[in-house]
Amino acid sequence: MTTAEVFADHRDLLFSVAYRVLGRVADAEDAVQDALVKWLSADRSQVADPKSYLVRIVSNAAIDRLRSAQHRRETYIGPWIPEPVRTDPDTVEVAESVSIALLMVLETLSPIERAVYVLKEAFGFSHAEIADAVDRTETAVRQAAHRAREHVQARRPRFTATRARQREVTERFLAAVGGGDINELMDLLAPDVTLWTDGGGKVRAAVKPVSGADRVAAWFAGIATRPYQGVLPAEMSVQLVDLNGAPGVVFSGAGRVIATLTFDLAEDGRVTAIHNVANPDKLGATTTPRALPT
Repeated sequence: MTTAEVFADHRDLLFSVAYRVLGRVADAEDAVQDALVKWLSADRSQVADPKSYLVRIVSNAAIDRLRSAQHRRETYIGPWIPEPVRTDPDTVEVAESVSIALLMVLETLSPIERAVYVLKEAFGFSHAEIADAVDRTETAVRQAAHRAREHVQARRPRFTATRARQREVTERFLAAVGGGDINELMDLLAPDVTLWTDGGGKVRAAVKPVSGADRVAAWFAGIATRPYQGVLPAEMSVQLVDLNGAPGVVFSGAGRVIATLTFDLAEDGRVTAIHNVANPDKLGATTTPRALPT
């Protein structure tokens, strides 16, 4: 197998690692490109395990890029939501490890903690393998993994809805918003539901999270009757597709993707969180399914 073929064989895996660490497709692609450059210039006669070597390169590239990205995110206009990726509905095993809800929690970790968590929990690497990948001692990696796991467990949703329930609730939500059925919408929303809208200062969006069923229902009732980004509601197309391993919604119009919606559900099936991405810079990966292997 040639040098290029070896890299191509692992490209999806490398992107999958980088995307989970960075939460942004373009940044993940750049980290993969960094890994390719280093791979091509490496003394491969000294590389016993190409997969581990490549994961090490891309992990460090992603950590470096995450550090530089954190300042930009601190000055970001409105909530920063990880970039949604359209995924193949047959790859349901990735759903929990790449959900928007989890990626938002990972945003609150340090770069090292995030990389350690991703490599351990999503990809099953040993502490020794991770230590080699992130250039830390095994003891430091164990401590980082423990901190990250406790942090994530305290903040991530404690209930994972079945795929069938997620799809059912998503369909009902769309029908309620499209039909102006405020009572049905209120029935679907948990009392403490939170709506996160990411326009990045480039399109109209709430610059702070909207909390409470009444306020969230009113927000959706309002946008359902007005043009958005110059497109009338009646001129929009709505697709129910897989985003980050779970049913989500893609809104399109005027020849482009306009926004996405993803949902978190409570055990009773009510919506506890809604993630709305409308920043045009974050919608490029929503048209074609992409592999996010573990």
